[in-house]
Amino acid sequence: MTSQQKIFEFNEVKIHDTIGDCWVIIHGKVYDVTPFMDEHPGGAEVLLSSTGKDGTTDFENTGHSDEAKQLMGKYYIGEIDQSGVPLTLSHRARKNSEANSPGSDPTQELMAKILKFLVPFMILVMAFIAFK
Repeated sequence: MTSQQKIFEFNEVKIHDTIGDCWVIIHGKVYDVTPFMDEHPGGAEVLLSSTGKDGTTDFENTGHSDEAKQLMGKYYIGEIDQSGVPLTLSHRARKNSEANSPGSDPTQELMAKILKFLVPFMILVMAFIAFK
């Protein structure tokens, strides 16, 4: 890494989305992985699927080795201006929404669905009894 880090705008990075010109964003850093396309064990398609967004979640969900993480330094070209990354595409936004959502527990999801049905039903039954 150089002492002068280049800061890229999201719109500048997202246009690099082809086999011949591929940039990805991982952990706030921008990597030009074009020379690595043919060597990537998962194939070029895996890298291409991480373009045009924050690819941190894709990268972390794959479970890369320490060797793979060290290799990334070779392709580092700068940092991403996080303020320009759309919230729906940022790893930070997904991480925050996952932490705040009850969707991670199937039991909670089931209870929420049951309650969404039962509460209005019980109100209707009580109203029917009261006005009878």
